[in-house]
Amino acid sequence: MEEKKHNKSLLEDISMDEAQVSSLVEKYDAESRYRRLTGAQGIFISLWLAAMALFHLYTAGIATMPITIQRAVHLTFAIVAVFILFPASRKSSKMKTPWYDWLLAAAAGGVTGYIVFFFNDIARRGAEPIDYEIYLGIAAILLVLEAGRRVVGNVLPCMSVIFLLYCYFGNYAPGIFQIRGYSLSRIIQHMYLTPEGIFGLALGVSATFVIVFIIFGAYLSQSGGAKFFNELALALAGSKPGGPAKVAVVASGLLGTINGSSVANVATTGTFTIPLMKKVGYPPYYAGAVEACASTGGQLMPPIMGAGAFIMSEFLNIPYLSIAAAAIIPALIYYTAIFTNVHIRARKQKLQGIPKSELPSVGEVMRSDGHLLVPVIVVIVTLLLKYTPLRAGFIGVVSVIIVSSLKKNTRMTLRDNFNALVEGARGGLGVALACALVGFIVGTSSLTSLGLTISNNIIEISGGNLMLTLVMAMVACLVLGMGLPTTANYIVCSTIIAPALIGMKVLPLSAHLFVFYFGIMADLTPPVCLAAFTGAGIAGASPAKTGMTATRIALASYLLPYCFVYNPMLLLHNVEAVELVVLVISAVLGVVALAGSFEGWFYRDLKNYERVVFGVIALLSIHHDFWISIAAIVGIALMIVYFKKSSHDGQLPEKFEEVSA
Repeated sequence: MEEKKHNKSLLEDISMDEAQVSSLVEKYDAESRYRRLTGAQGIFISLWLAAMALFHLYTAGIATMPITIQRAVHLTFAIVAVFILFPASRKSSKMKTPWYDWLLAAAAGGVTGYIVFFFNDIARRGAEPIDYEIYLGIAAILLVLEAGRRVVGNVLPCMSVIFLLYCYFGNYAPGIFQIRGYSLSRIIQHMYLTPEGIFGLALGVSATFVIVFIIFGAYLSQSGGAKFFNELALALAGSKPGGPAKVAVVASGLLGTINGSSVANVATTGTFTIPLMKKVGYPPYYAGAVEACASTGGQLMPPIMGAGAFIMSEFLNIPYLSIAAAAIIPALIYYTAIFTNVHIRARKQKLQGIPKSELPSVGEVMRSDGHLLVPVIVVIVTLLLKYTPLRAGFIGVVSVIIVSSLKKNTRMTLRDNFNALVEGARGGLGVALACALVGFIVGTSSLTSLGLTISNNIIEISGGNLMLTLVMAMVACLVLGMGLPTTANYIVCSTIIAPALIGMKVLPLSAHLFVFYFGIMADLTPPVCLAAFTGAGIAGASPAKTGMTATRIALASYLLPYCFVYNPMLLLHNVEAVELVVLVISAVLGVVALAGSFEGWFYRDLKNYERVVFGVIALLSIHHDFWISIAAIVGIALMIVYFKKSSHDGQLPEKFEEVSA
């Protein structure tokens, strides 16, 4: 009981004001800039969002609907909610929805709802548009663009407009990009009346797998899951040297199973891990960078990765479980790299952890809230039993409701259940509109073969050199990530860039994970690194310095996608047991050595030439060749022994197994 009091006091002491955090997140995350409505308007939108969540739970676990109707209902719910909740500009009222937004909401619901009610008629005539459907289609395109602008920012709608204009004015495009151009009627038909544009595959994934898992995350969070993950991380790592930084790594990795947004993850865990890191001696910019790196990795961590992983499953037509299994080794290596960096920094600067008297014990946390792990285990087991992700998400929601009721401190009231439905639906609005907008880009590619043209030109520019093509693909993903949400970034890159990699004989799963990975890493990469900027805001540090530090901490992770492209065995493809073990050991030792090289410390301060040699061997360790990996393992082992013997105290840096755990 005394420990719990200490822990409560500690968390209250370092917590940021909720209003400050909301203001900070809104600055970098467009999806957080929604109105806080009260009164009749607040009641209406809450009921609307709850109805949206219930509809998706019903179609996930009880009765299915035709694919296009499901997508149209999903978008109708989402687009109406966006116009009611999201203001047209930052100067607009945050407390009340003006009459014109209600009018836009009604119009948007009408043009998307039209597909629901007249789907059979449209299908019977082969989606051949009637005269008035041209006007409905124009209205639908404009309203989706505006709703998307409000909830995901300006970049993706602008890109969508460019692609739509290309469909119409393509006959004026230069050289190889020139097409005959399509009539307005044909463009409207393709984008509005067929499942190739707005109501395409991307929106289909949002309308099924993604929204259900977002609702699952909302339920788990509402029952106390986020608090449980934070306290478990504190108990596990808080007392270790530099403990708060390790808490950030563990907590953010755990929270990533229920939160697919890097910025939201930073805001959720960073509000207590960043002040704790500063308290034990980490510089503010470093604290913000560590939290940004740890939070960004959440989308790479199975079993529940970001929305892009579900879309990848549909694009590649392979089970989601196969994608999650393929991602597990790179994700663990990613977190090993981050954990090692913060550990070596702590040992170098002799930073202490939090006194155990101020922390909860693992046993106490597990006795109090450990049952909240059960829903996550249930989801994993249902996926292993080959249930669809849609059904697994539904079962996960049901399991949260049942399991949370087992103890009074986590039992959800009717209001808690209602709030979970509302928050789950609201959390899905940004993904829904992003997927609808991306439908214009994917639709343009299917209508004009633009994606194939761009892919062929990437191959031609690179001269057939795979490494050059990979570097070009990486740069494109990082640049697009400056203005696109990670899900939209993945869809665009998988449509335009991944085919070029596949055309160069790269395994399709490796190609898609490559662009998925770098789309996520854009949140850490300057000059626009939203996760790092959010961490800097909480830490009170320079955004630029925090972003550069985050890039340095995660630098080893930028090399991982190249590894699994050249050696897909890291993705558990065509596994040879001995080679896989050597490859993993080599990669783990490589990121550990690279961290020591960058920090200039490993058991002791390293001389400049030692840092260079250590770094070079570390880079060799992630080479795809078996014997080079063996040589790198031997080289790193010899250098570790040398550093240990030449250190003043000859002691391990807080048990080496903790570094490579």
